[in-house]
Amino acid sequence: MEKKNTTLYSEFILIGLTHQPEWKIPLFLVFLVIYLITMVGNLGLIVLIWNDPHLHIPMYLLLGNLAFVDALMSSTVIPKMLDNFLTTNKIISLSECMTQFFSFAIAGTTECFLLTAMAYDRYVAICKPLFYPMIMTHRLCIRLLILSFVGAIVHASIHEGFMFRLTFCNSNIIHHFYCDVIPLLKISCVDPSINFLMIFIFASSIQIFTVTTVLVSYSFVLFTILKKKSVKGIRKAFSTCGAHLSSVFLYYGPLIFMYVHPSSSQSPKSDDEDMMDSLFYVVIIPLLNPIIYSLRNKQVINSLTKLFKRNISIA
Repeated sequence: MEKKNTTLYSEFILIGLTHQPEWKIPLFLVFLVIYLITMVGNLGLIVLIWNDPHLHIPMYLLLGNLAFVDALMSSTVIPKMLDNFLTTNKIISLSECMTQFFSFAIAGTTECFLLTAMAYDRYVAICKPLFYPMIMTHRLCIRLLILSFVGAIVHASIHEGFMFRLTFCNSNIIHHFYCDVIPLLKISCVDPSINFLMIFIFASSIQIFTVTTVLVSYSFVLFTILKKKSVKGIRKAFSTCGAHLSSVFLYYGPLIFMYVHPSSSQSPKSDDEDMMDSLFYVVIIPLLNPIIYSLRNKQVINSLTKLFKRNISIA
């Protein structure tokens, strides 16, 4: 009789980042500016790479797709978060919630694979420069891109499928600013142990594989750089790899803490900590990536300078 009288929720309430009304407008303006800068930076980088034939090489094709994924991740989360700052109705339907999570999972997983492919590209470029054109061909680059997106879709589909086994009858309040898997599992009235197990198995496997590949690649790169007797060559190698390493450290830190680090605490404090980690991962990293790659890459700066000069001369 209890199961028959139980209300199954098909809509959720996203609590968001603050309960204080006086902070809503300032936070809305801050995140609106961040979102606009993020989109301009990432989409601008894509346009720059697309328009400059000199950047049609594997390194920049991978970078362009990374910018696309960052733009997708931001657009999946931030618009709904901005809407919640301005409205009292913070409701999101089950279908919208699942769609948001699916899109977010694809973007997050693809970024893992792309960072790994970029590490391999730098390994070949620095450790085997004479063979680089033969190894890192456009064909291989396209294959890596396809595998990254297909692998991400498969990974997201697995978790999405297991999410549909859940029902929500205890609460429809999500202590988060978007529909992430952990907050949803916390309010499920079905035992989510299988879901947690799937997250641990697949998220751990992907992160262990990608992090190991990145570390091994850059270990070889470091040994190769240290063997160089030319100070100019060492500086050039570090300059080439510095931007990518910065992105890797920024990306994997909060990601590992969120999805691999065991979290048994159900206290409000742990929910707040999860939101802060997610905020860095979802909002800050897509903002920083185009800045990091643009400021530390001479070819990107040169292409941007040429584009500005061309537009000024036309005007």
